[in-house]
Amino acid sequence: MHEHVNDPYVQRAQKEGYRSRAAYKLLEIDERDHLLKRGMVVVDLGATPGGWSQVAAVKVGPFGKVIALDLLPLPPIHGVEFIQGDFREDSVLAQLEERLGGKQAGLVISDMSPNISGIDLTDQARAMHLAEMALDFSVRHVQPGGALLVKVFQGVGFEDYIKLMRGHFARVVTRKPDASRGRSSELYLLGLGKLERR
Repeated sequence: MHEHVNDPYVQRAQKEGYRSRAAYKLLEIDERDHLLKRGMVVVDLGATPGGWSQVAAVKVGPFGKVIALDLLPLPPIHGVEFIQGDFREDSVLAQLEERLGGKQAGLVISDMSPNISGIDLTDQARAMHLAEMALDFSVRHVQPGGALLVKVFQGVGFEDYIKLMRGHFARVVTRKPDASRGRSSELYLLGLGKLERR
């Protein structure tokens, strides 16, 4: 708790009106890789408390679209359509597809994390499962040339997951933004240039 309160990114988020320090992770990655563009369609998986959705909504502007999804409620954010539900359920995925209205997303962002049990192997397996689901969704719903930014944790399944991503994107790069706590094993994988489905 002490670390959280004294975290410079937490203090900055409070001052600048972002809902979480995570906003700075996306801002930093976007500054480097220019992912968020005016008018694009973005899907934010695991959106609550909404830091990434806030950033995305501003960047895509009024003619863009941000669809956010989470198990937990998300207080309204201007320019963001929200679906509350479990991403692993078909009915929730169907709602997401309906909101896309036949369009494909230019970018899927996923900062999803499982509820931590404290058992490393279990937590890693759950985290990789969420990342695999984000990739599977992207394979079906990201337009050719589009991108996926997904949180992963180094550990069992990490190398296999990178190989999987490389089968669907022209380039896969690793990002560890400054706002990501140094002692955390979290990394972000960025798939660029989604390949045409074969």
